[in-house]
Amino acid sequence: MELEGQVALITGGTRGIGRGIAEAFVAEGANVVIIGRSEEKGLGAVEEMDAGDQVHFIAGDVTKQDVCEGLVEQTVEHFGKIDILVPNAGGGTAEGEEPSPLVDMNDANWQFVINWNLNHPMWLMRRALKYMIPQEHGRIMSVSSMYGKVVLPNQAPYCTTKHALNGLTKVVAQEVGTMGITVNALCPGGIVTDLMQESGPAAAEALGMEFEEFLTWMQQPSAIKRVNTVEDCALVAVLLASEAGAGITGSMILSLIHISEPTRPERIADAGVGV
Repeated sequence: MELEGQVALITGGTRGIGRGIAEAFVAEGANVVIIGRSEEKGLGAVEEMDAGDQVHFIAGDVTKQDVCEGLVEQTVEHFGKIDILVPNAGGGTAEGEEPSPLVDMNDANWQFVINWNLNHPMWLMRRALKYMIPQEHGRIMSVSSMYGKVVLPNQAPYCTTKHALNGLTKVVAQEVGTMGITVNALCPGGIVTDLMQESGPAAAEALGMEFEEFLTWMQQPSAIKRVNTVEDCALVAVLLASEAGAGITGSMILSLIHISEPTRPERIADAGVGV
């Protein structure tokens, strides 16, 4: 029970990496607030987790500043404090948009992704620190990406915001390092989530691959030569949230051990397709 008595707020907590982290935190004794846009999915996730009063769902759109700041206040109101913050929600494009070269990028899509991937963590951090600093304890871990360290064509909003999120992580870690608060970022690559299972086949087809070939391609830059799981990410999050992680801060943790972007097959490069 590494996290007994702790209170965590996790955005994008109804599925994928966020859901896995939520389940791991609950198993370690934490009380958890999960955030998602769909009330139906959120309440379903709470029911499936079957953790009683340990889990509380709040519906909210984290691309909006007032919503993010309100989430921190609602967490404190519900559980009495906030110890752990996991800004996990994010993505590459607004709904209905497709990845595109910068020359074709529209302002609305650019601003949406900035709010989603960069402003939302900043808004949450800023408000949560108002509680963490007086209590001299806190753990912040954003879910960034390996594409905050390398880049892909046609993904300017995603790569730019993830690079910036990593920079924000380092700055805030320096600002609060003597206050009992750690600030880190998880930088996973191609995690096998339910979303990957849904969208992966289409991505593979766009690259001229079968889905299994696509998964193998994603493993190329990994030192362990496998695509990691949600559970792998969740275990890293538990470490960072626990007292064992008290000396780890300002770090970009490549939880997949990815060291570079995958080498593109020649037929993909010729087609000008980015992933």
